[in-house]
Amino acid sequence: MKNIKKVLFGSLLLAGILFTTACGNQKADGSEKTTVKLGVVGEVNEPWEYVKEQLAADNIDLEIIKFSDYATPNTALAEGELDLNSFQTKIFLDAFNDDRNETLTVIANTVIAPLGIYSSKLKDVSEIKANDTIAIPNDVSNEGRALLLLQTAGLIEVDPTKGQIPVIEDITSNPLNLKFEALDSSQTARALEDVAASVINSGMAVDAGFIPTEDAIFLEPVTEESDPYFNVIAAREEDKDNEIYQKIVAAYQSDGTKKVIEDTSKGSSIPVWK
Repeated sequence: MKNIKKVLFGSLLLAGILFTTACGNQKADGSEKTTVKLGVVGEVNEPWEYVKEQLAADNIDLEIIKFSDYATPNTALAEGELDLNSFQTKIFLDAFNDDRNETLTVIANTVIAPLGIYSSKLKDVSEIKANDTIAIPNDVSNEGRALLLLQTAGLIEVDPTKGQIPVIEDITSNPLNLKFEALDSSQTARALEDVAASVINSGMAVDAGFIPTEDAIFLEPVTEESDPYFNVIAAREEDKDNEIYQKIVAAYQSDGTKKVIEDTSKGSSIPVWK
């Protein structure tokens, strides 16, 4: 009889554990909670933290997964380790798809974060002198964007036939005989002590303690031609119409999120949705 009671008790305990596990993604009212994994780059993500809070009311648990480089989040999304990512420009995503034969898709615009030229030694871009070394990002889209920024700053000229993706070899005029050190985007801020100036992505600059609108010695202008540099939310092509993901887009593209962006970035990130 004791053995029967033990078996019965054990069965009830196991059933209770299984029931609890099965209900682990449910709220008290019985509605299911959906977890969505979002990849971002950098430690400063206040807008997405705000969106995460807003989505909780819709039973959406937005899990924000932070990366320190620009290479991994797209690979993780393509391989199904992420559901969405939000860290890159349209032109960067296009370059990834072309290089990897992938079909990751833009489902929404977020902000434009102007690229900047920074220096720990100089106060103005006009102080860059002959034979100085400039650090620039080494991936295709950001290298081209950096060179076009240096052209806008009046330091070099590049071959106009290369469009938005020129490389160092496409420089056609370099009156100061500047040297260029192409580095991973995550390393350009760290290189400041070793070069005269460095072209740094906005997110990496913020993580390094800079306020782009105040600390850059030259900041990328935002014009009608800036669309390729809009940052985006990306998904796998088959998920572009996912209803849960569209709720996430709506939560991001809200007045509340816009205010968080404006307050936390000090104007360095500019919302670009209508």
